[in-house]
Formats: sequence, structure tokens, C-alpha cells
Amino acid sequence: MSKKHNEFFETQVLGHPSGLFVLFFTEMWERFSFYGMRALLVLFLVSSLGIGGWDWPRENALALYGTYLALLYLTPIIGGTLADKYLGNRKAIIIGALIMTFGHASMAIETPFFLYLGLLLLVVGTGFFKPNMSSFISILYKDFPEKKDGAYTIFYMGVNAGAFLGIMLCGYLGEILGWSWGFGLAGIFMLLGLLQFTLAQGIFGDAGSKPNKVNKTIEADDHTEIEDKLNPFKLIDKILIVVIATLGLIWIINDPLSKIGGVNFLEFGGTDYSGQTIITTLILFLYLLVSRIVRYSRITRDKMIAVVIIAFFIIFFWASFEQAGGSMSIFAKDYTNRILAGNAALIFNIIDVIITVVPIALITWVLYLLFRQTFRKYLVSNLILGFSFVLIWGIVGWKIYNNFNTYSYEISYPSYKMAPDDEKSIAITPITTVPENAIIGESLTVIRSSSEFTKNTSISIIDLDKKGINYKYLPEDKASQINTSFKASVVRKKENEIQIPATWFLILNSLFIIAFAPLFSKWWESKYNPAPASKYAIGLFFLAIGFGFLAYGANGIPQGAKTASVSLLWLVLAYLFHTLGELCVSPVGLSYVSKLVPPRMIAFMFGVWYLALAIGNKASGKMGAMIDVITTKYDISTFFLIFTIVPIIIGVIALLLSPLLKKLMHGVK
Repeated sequence: MSKKHNEFFETQVLGHPSGLFVLFFTEMWERFSFYGMRALLVLFLVSSLGIGGWDWPRENALALYGTYLALLYLTPIIGGTLADKYLGNRKAIIIGALIMTFGHASMAIETPFFLYLGLLLLVVGTGFFKPNMSSFISILYKDFPEKKDGAYTIFYMGVNAGAFLGIMLCGYLGEILGWSWGFGLAGIFMLLGLLQFTLAQGIFGDAGSKPNKVNKTIEADDHTEIEDKLNPFKLIDKILIVVIATLGLIWIINDPLSKIGGVNFLEFGGTDYSGQTIITTLILFLYLLVSRIVRYSRITRDKMIAVVIIAFFIIFFWASFEQAGGSMSIFAKDYTNRILAGNAALIFNIIDVIITVVPIALITWVLYLLFRQTFRKYLVSNLILGFSFVLIWGIVGWKIYNNFNTYSYEISYPSYKMAPDDEKSIAITPITTVPENAIIGESLTVIRSSSEFTKNTSISIIDLDKKGINYKYLPEDKASQINTSFKASVVRKKENEIQIPATWFLILNSLFIIAFAPLFSKWWESKYNPAPASKYAIGLFFLAIGFGFLAYGANGIPQGAKTASVSLLWLVLAYLFHTLGELCVSPVGLSYVSKLVPPRMIAFMFGVWYLALAIGNKASGKMGAMIDVITTKYDISTFFLIFTIVPIIIGVIALLLSPLLKKLMHGVK
């Protein structure tokens, strides 16, 4: 190891090299941008034209959103391969961050062309950025394998710190000030992250600068370098990569295109071949993966098989965990009591301030520790990083002030029902056609506004999600621009009553990771560090406990019920235990990939890892879609009970396979 490379370990922050925290903050701002934009995208597409949205049908918006996520899991395979072969990790990271910055800037323009261009740039940029950030850590820690688990856990804390801040701040600005503010803020922090990383390059020495140097030093096995020379990517491998990427790209783009544009590239002679296309793609990918693995020696081959087994477990974990964005969000919206009044409302407001300020204060403290070690040597990089936090604190201060000066109002609006016992009323807008036999009346809802209203004041509102649940006040200048807004009357001001947004619960995952990641990092570095399969089993058991709380909390909800009002405590406990499970599984998995995979395959296998995540996410959507069927036939408690039992079974299988996995890993810990 060169002296220049040794500089990475010369200064310490929280027991890890200062350079790790340069990566920590770079990844944090990238995740800030990603999750901030993701929190706004679908909401922007389906929202009314009068509040700046595009008023898309939900099916179209979700099709585009799903394609975007799927592409994010496909491009890391390509970007990782290019980095391994030609670019090196550092150059790929910078290229990816620059492309993503332009992507966020494009989306802030809010026209169809620039939206699609922005999403395309984000997909391409992520392909360069994401796998190479992960593999760059493995390069830097190649001579310190015992510290990799802890390093990845710290790194993963940065991921979730960014997710927490992005969801909270980009989402808030987007909804309160306008969508372009949220999209623009995501782009600003992506740019700041790029500059901070680029200007602190010296701290990494020559690590990751050239692909050849990386490949010669990353693997501990003596024969790995020789094996790589004997097992280069052949022409057939490169052809398969191109074919797989092309077919996969066509399949995932075709879904929203067929819905939004009415064009189906996979329809021939009146028959849709979408299913056959994706099956063929998966078969080719499995052949490529197996053909690469069998070319290595027994020991290297065993290690790569271990990675495949670990990826198998991760599919089941994420298929359950990602219910957070589906069935758990439905549970939060329709089955959880989110109305708080009196002391409960006051306590929530105080807690909301605490969970907003304390995590940012902790991350600012980490920033201070990094400043102490690197400020003089990397002055400009640190000044940019410091400016980032000044901006964050300014936005947070404004958010807190605005929240304490926003009031809840109960309002009455004209509506109709088809029968007296109907649960749902339909709002009457200027373009509503009321059936002849409808029962016309008044319905009540609650809105929040920073404007002051008195009783019987006539105001304009709009149904945000077209479900008669979520209404928003519109100033008269905006109300006049859209014919789906309608008049309502203020009934009373509810001084001490608030309604917690259903999306608020999404920040709990990131919050709990920020709180518990350091403890898990210490656990992985201690003598009590569990075996790989045991970590996955523990993670799956934690996941099961979380769903067990939901199943128990929903136990009193009748069969077929579409709404209820259970305590929000069950949802908070579910997110807590799901997060503990995630800490056992996700960052540790990245670490084992880096330890087990030979040099020429490492970024490619990180791409395989993200593909496993994609399969898990797709499965989560399929399984979550069963909520209405199971709730109608049984009840919602049974639905969550299924997600309690399945992770337990898979966890037991992981424990039973532990001896085999240990043998395949050949002493890697």
C-alpha cells in the first residue's frame, strides 16, 4: 500500500477514517435529492392543474413511477461494468453526480419534455453513481476487512440521513410553495454534494482513480489476479449484457408508454408479448451470471454462490419491507387515527420539532468533527459542506415557524349521496353532474391554512386525490384557474386539532436508522458479531415482529372494512422493528458482496445485488395488491399476519443454511 493511500486512515472521526465521512456526506446529499424528488413525483403528476400539477390518472402516474424505479435497478449493472473496465470508481461517481444534477434541474422546469429528460438523466446518473459509491468503500477498506461492516453501517446512516431530510424538506417546499421549489431544492443539494466530493479528492490518495489499480489490490486471494486474467469478459458476455439491457429497457419503458402514449412496442399481430419478453430476459441474465461464476476456481466460485444465496434472502426481505410504500401507507391513511386534539396535538407538535431538529443537530456535530480534522487541508470542500448545512438550518427554521402559524379549520361543502347509508359523499363542483335520484347535502372535512378565517367565511377548496378525503384551501387567484375547485364554508377554527399526514410516517424509517445505526456498527465490530445467515435471520425476525404489531393492532377491524381508527402506536412500532431488521440486512449485505466477489466482477455483482432489490420491490407490489382481496375475504389483520409468518419461515431457512453458507465463504467474516 502506498503512503498516499495510507492518508485515508490518518485522521479519525467516530473511530473511522475522515475520508469515510466525505463519502457519507456525498451519499447523503445524493439520497436527499433522490428521496426528495421521489416524494414529489407522483403527487405532482396526479395533483390538479390549479395547484401546479398535471392532473394525470393515477394509473399513468404510477406506471411512469414504476418504470423510473425499475430503470434505477437496471443501470447500475451497466455503470458498474463501465467503471470496472474503463473509468474507475471515482470518475464514475463524479460523472454520475453531474448527470443527476442536470436531471434535477430539468425537472424543476415542469414541462413534459424536461420532465422525461430529467428522469432519463437521473436514471443514467444513478447507474454511474450508485454501484461505484458502494464498491469504492470496499476498495478503501481492502486491508481492513474487519472494519467493513461498521463502515457500511455508517455509510448507510448517511443514506438514511439524506432520505430523512429529502422527504421532509423537498416534500414540504413542494407542497407549500410549489413543485418546482421541491424539485429545485433536490438539484441544489445534488450539486453541492458533487462539489464537496470533487474538491476533497486528495483524501482518497490514488484509490479508485484507475480501474486496473483497483482490480489488482481489491481481492485478498493470491490467485484472484491470475484468475481475472484468465476469465475476462468474453465477447458473448458483452453481447449478452447489451441484449439483456436492451430487452429489459424495452419492457419497462413499454408499460407507461402503452398507457400514456398508447404505443405498445411488444404487441405483434394483436398479441401482447410483454410476459414472454421479461421471462426471456431473466433466463438470459441467469445464464450470464452462472456462466461467469463457473469459470472461476472452486474457492472463488463458492464465494460467489454465497452472494447469490444472500441475494435470494434479500428478495424475500424487501418483498415484505417495501410494504411501507404500499399496504402500510394504506393502513396509515384509511385505518389509523391521525386526528389529534388538545394535549395530544401539542405533544405531537413538540415531538415533530424534536425529531426535525435533533437528527440535523447530530449530523451537524459529525460535520464539526470532520471540520476539525480536514478543514485546513480541504478548505473549499468544507466551506461548501458548511454552506449546505446553513441552508438546511434556514429551511428547517422556516418550516417550524410556518407550522406553528398554520391553523386547522372544519369546513362544510356541498355533496351528494346515492343512498342515506352510503359511507362516502361526492363533492359537487362546477363541472359535477348530479344524478337525478341523488341525495344532496353538506359534508364536513378539515383543512390547514396559514390564512386567518372567521366562521361562515366562503373559501375555495380542491380535492387533492379525488377520493373525497384530502382537501386543500386554494387562494382565489388559483381557484379561478381550475374548474374542479369549489366553494366551501368555514364552520369553526380548531385551535388545538391537527391531522397527521399519512406520508409523515415514512420519515420514521430514516429517523430510526439515524438513531440506531451507530449501535449496530459497534455490534458488528464486536466479538458478538453474528454469522451472515444469522444476521439475515435476525433481520427477518425483526420484520415479522413489526408486522405482528400491525396484525394485533388491526385485530378489532371487521371483515371487509375499508376504514377504521386504530392507534398510531402500532404503525410506529412496526416502523421501529422494520428498521432494526433493515439494519441487520441491507448495509451488511453490501459489505459481504465486497468481501466475496473477485475484482473484475465486483461492480457487476453490486448490480446483481440491486437487481435482487428490484425483484423484491416488484414482489412487494404484487403482494401488497392483495390487500383488498384478503381484507374482503378475511380481514386486514389476516393480511398482516401473512407478512408475519412468511419472514419467520424464511428466517428459519436462513439459520438452517448457515453452516453451508459459512463453508461457501471460506473464512470470510
